[in-house]
Amino acid sequence: MYDPYKALYLHIPFCKKRCAYCDFATQAIERENPAVSEYIDELVLEIRRASREGKLGSIETVYIGGGTPSHIGMANLSKLLYTLSTSLHLTPEVECTMEANPESLTEPMVKDLWALGVNRLSIGVQSFDGELLARLGRVHDAEEAKRAIACAQTRFENVSIDLMCGIPGQGFEGFAADLETAIASGVAHVSVYPLSVEENTPLELLVESGALEAPVEDNQAIMMETALRVLDPAGYRRYEVASYAKAGFECRHNKAYWTGKPYLGFGTSAVTMTQNDARRMRVQDGQVIDDLDRRQKCAEDLMLKMRMVQGVSEEQVREAALLLPEALAVFRGLVESGLAERLCGRYRPTVMGWLCGNELYGRIFDLAP
Repeated sequence: MYDPYKALYLHIPFCKKRCAYCDFATQAIERENPAVSEYIDELVLEIRRASREGKLGSIETVYIGGGTPSHIGMANLSKLLYTLSTSLHLTPEVECTMEANPESLTEPMVKDLWALGVNRLSIGVQSFDGELLARLGRVHDAEEAKRAIACAQTRFENVSIDLMCGIPGQGFEGFAADLETAIASGVAHVSVYPLSVEENTPLELLVESGALEAPVEDNQAIMMETALRVLDPAGYRRYEVASYAKAGFECRHNKAYWTGKPYLGFGTSAVTMTQNDARRMRVQDGQVIDDLDRRQKCAEDLMLKMRMVQGVSEEQVREAALLLPEALAVFRGLVESGLAERLCGRYRPTVMGWLCGNELYGRIFDLAP
């Protein structure tokens, strides 16, 4: 017997243009291409099948990501959202997020999405600097990004944007200006990601050829600290390593991943996580990519929760120590190393812990190799 699924992710693998840094399972395609509607029809069938099998009865969050979901147009999105509304309890209490890019988000689309049950929009801005956007291969410019945010806010209170740091040519002052622009726009949520150079991407070719400088990790670390320094006084509380939100606007779907809630993934490359007390398994495109026993599951839970500001309670660590005898020693070691702090009955990651995440998370996960 497995725990009920609490989160649902739907992957839309289509974009107007693939960005220079993108290594996701996406393709540049016109929305009128029959492959788009055929893909949506398959998603519709998969959702209905899951509903008949009773898998959607406990869903608390839905996330439509990509790719660029807004690129496929309202005809396809309406079909998808109508299916969701008839297949699960898509009430206002269910957080329903859709990703959008500025160039394809219009005011009529915003109105229709709101009417069809979407209650959170996540807009891929990346930067408000036109030169940097062109360097990343983004389709939109800075003014389109600002227009899209204002457009989304005509219906949505819960609007999130993504920003990148460490873009070649991006200075510290320029990144701080992006953060100030985000604050001035009044968005409810900001995610900040360091740019990474992935294999077999145009960005990798540009860096290897010397046409662009590689991102400097030390500079990215400074920018991540800058995000905290600028956003926190403006009322955006950091609740996860890369996420800041105004009170009441933390992304519940993302938190489901970090707190070990089972989730369903539909579409190309989407991951499903199934679990019970003894086992946790992840499946992607029909292949098992993770199969954790009780001890490994326990270690992973501790690791994932340490991605969040609240960390883990001392009681949770003591309970984990029943399965993982070295747990207490490892967490005390994290405190001694400055990667975590022990405060008010909890172990919480420090700023250094987030910046040295591989070491922090690795030490915890190694409790059950």
